[in-house]
Amino acid sequence: MCRSRVSEPRDAVAGFTLIEVLVALSLVAVLLTAIGGLSATTVRATASIDQHLSLLETARAIEAALPNRDELKIGNSSGEMAGHRWRIDVRPFVSNFVDPRLPSPWLPQMIVIRVQSPAGPTLQVNTVRLRARTDR
Repeated sequence: MCRSRVSEPRDAVAGFTLIEVLVALSLVAVLLTAIGGLSATTVRATASIDQHLSLLETARAIEAALPNRDELKIGNSSGEMAGHRWRIDVRPFVSNFVDPRLPSPWLPQMIVIRVQSPAGPTLQVNTVRLRARTDR
C-alpha cells in the first residue's frame, strides 16, 4: 500500500501573515515602553538619592565643625559650603519633661541645622546638646 501525499501550494504555508507581524510589533512596542519607563524611574531615583546624600554629607560636616559645647552660644549663624547654603539655630531646649528650675549641672540646647542644595531641596537635622550650666 502506497499512500500518496497531496501537497499544498508552497506559497500558502511559508512565512508570516500580516496580522502576526503587527501583533509581534505591538508586543515589542509595549515591552520597550515599559522598559523605558522603568529606566526613567531608576534615573530619577538615583539622582534623588545622590542629592540627598550630598545634603546629608554637608549637614554632617557642619555638625562636626560646631564649636565646643562651652563656646556654642544661643543664636543663629549661616553660610555656604560646597555650594549648599546652611543655617544653624541654637536655642534653649524647651519641653514638658525638662524642668529648668531643677538643680542640674547641664543645660540642654536645641540645635537645628538646615542645609539647602543649589537645586532647592532642603534637609533639616534637629539635635540636642548639653552645655555646662554657668549660673551655679
